[in-house]
Amino acid sequence: MADVIVNICGNIISGQVTGNTAKQLSERFGRIMQEKEGVSINRQDTSVSKSMQLDSAIPASTIATLSSGEFVGIVADNPEQKIELKAFHAEIINDHEGIRHDELNYQPIPAVREVDNDTIQRNYTQVKDDVKWLIESEIERIKNDPELAHLIILEPKKK
Repeated sequence: MADVIVNICGNIISGQVTGNTAKQLSERFGRIMQEKEGVSINRQDTSVSKSMQLDSAIPASTIATLSSGEFVGIVADNPEQKIELKAFHAEIINDHEGIRHDELNYQPIPAVREVDNDTIQRNYTQVKDDVKWLIESEIERIKNDPELAHLIILEPKKK
């Protein structure tokens, strides 16, 4: 079922991943025809051979070695708006000076109130009690409704 859920996704964007995940992503991005050139040199002659070869559009090794800020992906299109270049390998270029300037102007978020462990424990207990009451009241409501009573499985009475 997990494979079905993963394969439903039309848009995929990923940073650095390794192993099986990188291999699966590479397979999802497909293959492209690439021109290869080989040079052979011996004592008497030098030969150059050119060929076309089907290679991964984005190899798993590339996905496994992405740097911070680099990402790969593929986007889905629709019949009315075709996208020619669906797979991509890109990099976010940050304005580090601008980011640093923004960070210097950050204002601290004011505390709304102080919360201690006792308050947290009381809230936790209250939520548990509310859920318990809700379950019990719904079970009672279902038991008392002739159309829904068959949904409750009663425990056998102990002897």
